[in-house]
Parts: sequence; structure tokens; C-alpha cells
Amino acid sequence: MTTITGLTRGGAVWTPAFIVDLNQTKCIGCGRCFKVCPRDVFELIDRDDLDLDDDDDLDDGFDEAPGMVMSLKDTMDCIGCESCSRVCPKGCLTHEAQAIAA
Repeated sequence: MTTITGLTRGGAVWTPAFIVDLNQTKCIGCGRCFKVCPRDVFELIDRDDLDLDDDDDLDDGFDEAPGMVMSLKDTMDCIGCESCSRVCPKGCLTHEAQAIAA
């Protein structure tokens, strides 16, 4: 399997890692990933529109935090720069190198 690679301006080989997952249960909806993404990969959506599993088995009377949460809008537009992961305070994003399509 050959992975997608590129060259930096200086000629060094670089392997991009493309976004494959966003953990919405950890996301706080800060929008940092959206702001740094040079492409149209993310969108902010209302948390109430999601059907997230609650990992909290305690009946403490508290629901999930209200507000917004990030969603993947177009993963095929990702260029693999990983800027989003560098600014995410909760580590919600997963990236992987991709094989060259035959």
C-alpha cells in the first residue's frame, strides 16, 4: 500500500493525515477547528439536533451541555494539514494517512 505524500517548499517529503473522525461527545463547540481549517471540512450545528449516547451512567440530574457542537461537513475536502487537531483543546479529532486510490 502506497500512501499519499507531498513535498514541502524545501523539497522534504511530507505525509498528510486526513480527518477520519470527530468525537462529538467530547466536543465543546469552541469553533477553533472551523476557524483554522483552510477548506470547508467543518460546520457548527446545534447539540440538540444530535442523538449522542450519554457515557455517564450516573443519574445526577444533569443533561449534556446546551449549545453548539462541531460536525464534519465534507471530509473529502480535507488536505491533511492537521491544523484542526493542533488547536482542539479536547482532542476530539482523529486523522490517518490515506492510501493512493488506484
